[in-house]
Amino acid sequence: MSQTSIPYVFMRGGSSRGPYFKKMDLPEDLHKLSEVLLAVVGSGHPLNIDGVGGGNAVTTKVAILSKSKSSWADIDYFFAQVSVEDRIVDFKPTCGNILSGVASAAIEMGLFPASDNETFLTIRSVNTGAEITAKVQTPNRQVSYSGKTEIDGVPGSAAPVELNFMKVAGSSTGSFLPTGNLIDQIDGMDVTCMDVAMPMVIARAEDFGLSGHETREQLDSNKEFFGRMEKLRIKAGKIMNMGNVVKSVTPKFGLLAPPRQGGSIAARYFMPWKTHPTMAVTGSQCLASCALTPGTVADGMLERPKEKPAKVIIEHPMGKMQVLIDYHIDGNIFQHKSAGLVRTCRKIAEGFVFIPKEVWNKDSNL
Repeated sequence: MSQTSIPYVFMRGGSSRGPYFKKMDLPEDLHKLSEVLLAVVGSGHPLNIDGVGGGNAVTTKVAILSKSKSSWADIDYFFAQVSVEDRIVDFKPTCGNILSGVASAAIEMGLFPASDNETFLTIRSVNTGAEITAKVQTPNRQVSYSGKTEIDGVPGSAAPVELNFMKVAGSSTGSFLPTGNLIDQIDGMDVTCMDVAMPMVIARAEDFGLSGHETREQLDSNKEFFGRMEKLRIKAGKIMNMGNVVKSVTPKFGLLAPPRQGGSIAARYFMPWKTHPTMAVTGSQCLASCALTPGTVADGMLERPKEKPAKVIIEHPMGKMQVLIDYHIDGNIFQHKSAGLVRTCRKIAEGFVFIPKEVWNKDSNL
């Protein structure tokens, strides 16, 4: 055979999609793994025409699963963000939308047994160390994808996937506020640098001359905004002790604005070189935490809820996302206990994906 075959399950997780692999079916060396994933996705072409990517950052994501090495977790989840055109693979971040499909994929792959009616799994994010619990519907010990749960940005309805995130404050940088400040000034702009599930640089939309309610297309066509944003993001990465982030998708960038559709706050999330069509699960936790914390750039945009856990409804380009955050604030220290979300997923395909043997010949381990 002139090509290398790799077994996979192709899943929609939340409002993202991509291939899910068993770790044992891929090379261990990260450089070789990157080459394999670039070939799988078809990175280097705007349509990913020679791979299974979809020409957008939310469709060039990869999940790699294995039985966990942690005494706490059942499944280890290793995430890879593959660029659409730049032939870059970033292993630093994690992805909560793709995480939405991890429990179901693990059962489908035989990595974890299904229980009657519902199956409860514990998942460790290898990239960040975060701990997540997931509950999926498994009538007759088979994963069910049919249900009445709807999420904005995805057509139709499906079975619910209940996620609960723990230990995500400072999971990437080691600190809730990586710079030690609630607000930093970079190039004369106020930003909040925060790390909850995803390290982010968060600014006010109005400071960029924006409403914060623009469509994805309007923002993506605003090259002047992206130029200013990227300069800020790179400088923020340095003061967040993340080093040179020019070729990294983290920290992500977010804009906040007062709500217009009955939510708690409006937000736009960037991946970072394009606008997210909806909202990232990890990013939603960071943005919601920023909204809940006094003294951040979110001040004055919302009436902060007094109850705990606090429900934060984030308005995004295609609707809303609800995040339930249990937390405690002691002075300026945000103590994140957990964040709960309900998402959906669906198995789209399974079988083998093929890549050229000159990229990786698994039989000879080259």
